[in-house]
Amino acid sequence: MTALRDQWGRSIEYLRISVTDRCNFRCVYCMPMEGLQWLPKAEILSYEEITEVVRQLAPLGLRRLRITGGEPTIRPDLETLVRQLKAVPGIEDIALSTNGARLPQMARSLREAGLDRVNMSADSLRPERIAAIARRNVGFDPVEAAMAAEAAGLAPIKVNVVVLRGTNDDEVGDFARLTIDRPWHVRFIELMPVGDLRELTWEHVVPSEEVLQRISAIGALVPDSGPARGNGPAKYYRLPGAAGTVGVITPMTHTYCGSCNRVRLTADGRLRTCLYGDHEVNLRDPLRRGEPLEPLFRQALADKPKEHALLQMQVGGLRALSQVGG
Repeated sequence: MTALRDQWGRSIEYLRISVTDRCNFRCVYCMPMEGLQWLPKAEILSYEEITEVVRQLAPLGLRRLRITGGEPTIRPDLETLVRQLKAVPGIEDIALSTNGARLPQMARSLREAGLDRVNMSADSLRPERIAAIARRNVGFDPVEAAMAAEAAGLAPIKVNVVVLRGTNDDEVGDFARLTIDRPWHVRFIELMPVGDLRELTWEHVVPSEEVLQRISAIGALVPDSGPARGNGPAKYYRLPGAAGTVGVITPMTHTYCGSCNRVRLTADGRLRTCLYGDHEVNLRDPLRRGEPLEPLFRQALADKPKEHALLQMQVGGLRALSQVGG
C-alpha cells in the first residue's frame, strides 16, 4: 500500500492526538484567563474512536503518536487509551505532552500501560513564578515531576520551556544547568503569539540565538544528534560533560516546515494538517457512520500546505494553542 505522503513529498508518520480541550492551568501564552467555550462531551472522540482512527491509519505508514490536550492527564483513565493504542499493529512509539502537575501520581501507571516517553512543560523553577505564569497555584515542582517520570522508566524526558522576555528569560541558565547532572533534554521554545493572546507580541519573543548565547556563558556548546532527537524540529546541543542536552525550537525566527512529518487530530475528531493552517477535515462524523477514513486522510495530505503563515500572524482560526495541543 502506498505510504502516506503529502503534496510536497513529505512522509507523514506522526499523529498528535488531542484528548481534551480543557486544562488545569491557564498559562499566559496558551489559554485565556477565563478559559474557552469547552467542547460538549458528545462531540469529543471516545478512546475507542481514537483507537479506531489510529487502527485505520497505521497500515498506511503511521508509526508515532503523541497524546496532547489541553492537558491530557485530566481526562479520566488515560492509561486505558495508552493501552489500546499500544496494541495497534505498526505503532512503534507513544509519547505524552503534559504540564507535569499529575506526573508524580501517574507516571508509573502510564509507563505500565505502554507509554514510552514524556514531554513536560516547565516555564520556571521558582514556585511563585510558576503560579504566575500558569495563573494557578497548584504547588507544582517541575524537577520533582521530571524525576518521577525518570524513575518510572519514561525516556527520553524532554522539558519544554517557552521563553518570555521580561518574565522567565533570566532562568535560561538555571534550566540549562539541569542537563549537566540529569539525562534530561531541556528545549527552549520561541513564544508564538496566537489568537486571543495577542497581548504577547514580538517584544516578548526571545530569539533562540540569544538563548544559546546565554547558555554558552556556562560552557562551550557542541551540536548533539543523540537519543534526544525524536519526531520534532528541535536542534540539540550539549554542555561539556553534560548528561543531557539543551535544544531550541524556532517557529518565529526559522521555519522548519520543510521537514514536517505530522498531522493533528483534535479532541472533536478533526484532522488538522498544519498547526497554523486553515485546513481541517472532519473524521468524526464519517467514522461514526462507519465510513473508511483512508480516502479522507489522503485527500487531507494532498491539501497540506507547504508552510505555516505564523510570521504573518495568521493562525488558522486558533484562539489559543490549548485548542490543538501545540
